[in-house]
Parts: sequence; C-alpha cells; structure tokens
Amino acid sequence: MNPRGNSHTLTQARRRTNLDKRQRALTALTTLEQQGEKITHTAVARTAGVSTWLTYAEGIREHIEAAQQRQRPTTPSPARTRGTTAMLRTELELARQEIRALREDRDRMRQAIQHQLGQQLEALDTGHLTERVDELTRNNQRLEDSLQQATEENYRLQARVGTLETDLAAARTSLRRMIREENTNR
Repeated sequence: MNPRGNSHTLTQARRRTNLDKRQRALTALTTLEQQGEKITHTAVARTAGVSTWLTYAEGIREHIEAAQQRQRPTTPSPARTRGTTAMLRTELELARQEIRALREDRDRMRQAIQHQLGQQLEALDTGHLTERVDELTRNNQRLEDSLQQATEENYRLQARVGTLETDLAAARTSLRRMIREENTNR
C-alpha cells in the first residue's frame, strides 16, 4: 500500500504525461524544421498530437519562436516580394469569390427553409384548433358561473352563521338569567 496515498501516484502519473507531451512537441518541432515545413504553434501541436495551449507554454514557446526566426529570410528579394504580393492578391480574390458563393448558398437555403415553413403552416388544419378554443371558452364560462354561485352561497352561509351566533348569544344570556333567577329563588 502506498503510504503517501493515491494523490501522490496520480501527481507522478500526471507529471510523466506532461513531460511526454512536451518531448513530443519538441520532437515534432525538430521534424517540421528538418522537412522545411512552416513552423507555427498549430502545426507543432497537430504533428505532436497535443493541444495548441501547450505550445504556448514556457519551455516550448521559446523553441518554436527560435525556429520561426531561423525560417524567416533576413532580407526579402524584390522578386520574391512581387511574387508574394501577387500571390496574396490572387488568394484574396479567391477568398472573396468563395465568400460570395457561400453567401448565395446561405440565402438560397434560408429561402428554401422559409418556403418549407410556410407550406407547413398552411397545411395545418385550424378547424380542430377553433373547436378546442370554443370548448375551452365554454369550460371557462362554466367555471366562472360555478365560482359565482359558490361565492353567493358563501355570503348566504356567512349571513346565516352571523344570525345563528346572535341567536346563540341571546340563548346563553337568557339561560344565565334563568339560572340566576333559579338560584335566587332557592
């Protein structure tokens, strides 16, 4: 049995896993650099099978930034700059065309859904809904009438209780008087 408990074992396992992920990230960085691939945090994370968050952690980030510095040319040639600018303009135009196509697709889908919903609403049979509303209205009226009758009955019963309490008080007073008279006659 472990005298330090389960938490120590779990901490050690977590530490080993963390070190393994860091080593995989560094190995992936080396591999990407040797293959001449563009070094980015995402590329390293994807290649290593770790989270992008880890690539920004201290101890990994510095290595990635150094590799990125090594990949950057010190002074771009004018021909390369013109080629890059033309390539970026082409990519921008292609992206704009793709966005336009996606917006058209979105609008077509929106219209199709609206049309379908409209057909579904028209297809609903409102006859049974009207009958149900009428039935609920009748039930509501019956309940209101019952409530009115119960309220009126309640008022009548309260008046009767008041009368009976008055009669009871009078009967008690009369009974006391009779008992007093009977006691004084003895």
